[in-house]
Amino acid sequence: MLDVRRLRLLRELKIRGTLAEVAEALQYSPSSVSQQLALLEKEAGVELLRKTGRRVQLTPQAEVLVAHTSQLLETLEQAEADLAASLTTVTGTVRIAVFQSAALALMPGTLTRMTSSYPEVRVEMTQREPETALHETWARDFDLVIAEQYPGHAAPHYAELDRVALTRDAIRLAVPPSSPGRTAIRTLADTAGLPWVMEPRGAASRHWAEQACRSAGFEPDVRFETADLQAQIRLIESGNAVALMPDLVWTGRGTSAQLLDLPGNPHRTVFTSVRRSSAKRPALLAAREILAATAASIVPAAAAGTLGPAPADRPG
Repeated sequence: MLDVRRLRLLRELKIRGTLAEVAEALQYSPSSVSQQLALLEKEAGVELLRKTGRRVQLTPQAEVLVAHTSQLLETLEQAEADLAASLTTVTGTVRIAVFQSAALALMPGTLTRMTSSYPEVRVEMTQREPETALHETWARDFDLVIAEQYPGHAAPHYAELDRVALTRDAIRLAVPPSSPGRTAIRTLADTAGLPWVMEPRGAASRHWAEQACRSAGFEPDVRFETADLQAQIRLIESGNAVALMPDLVWTGRGTSAQLLDLPGNPHRTVFTSVRRSSAKRPALLAAREILAATAASIVPAAAAGTLGPAPADRPG
């Protein structure tokens, strides 16, 4: 009989690429992982790993086992979900991966509601970029991911993950507050040549913002790069930069920045994903229920009055 725990180590090696990364992910020592995989080879009676330089490569027979292991883990996860659903109380741990603006706008209210409605559920939250978080949820590092999709950009797709829309928020041009002596900004084209702040390259928001600027006829002068949206807001409000910002970042706070509508009123979609095999687990259903209630309670930036009454002035 093949050992399920050792089969999982083989699948982890397929996903993560090295013994060291498997050991780090599962909190084992590299030598322990190597020993367990050697025992799995003996159980299987075939060669599973071949050395290629300092790395190891899975054999075709190992690939067969990995495919069956994925199916086995899904079946076990479904069994755990059914078992949990048979109980009269909602318990367990939900590990959530979330990007920054959703963490700021959605998670405080969600955690408060979860504590009140489902006190026996433990929620653990980790901030991750959406592309990374989707992969890590598929790999079973997290139970639920809150991710985003910008207009015309497809988020990574994993057949094992479902997708449920959570909310949509408008994307607007955020410019500094007006002051005497600065030229008014009325359109995106007016920001040509101005200092921009954007997330680092590789982020969907960065790619979308660059394309929006190019469609307006200019290449943005990106002088500041940071994934910290609070830092971006400070740069805008202090008159040092402009940016394209989704409305969720303004949740629960006012701003002196001017928020200008863009042509076509583009929106970002925020959604949740879980593994289909765990989707019926009561604790996950509860987390999604509370997240949806929290998202529905958020007042958009425009309705909250954070849009300025007049065009902002040009930062010097």
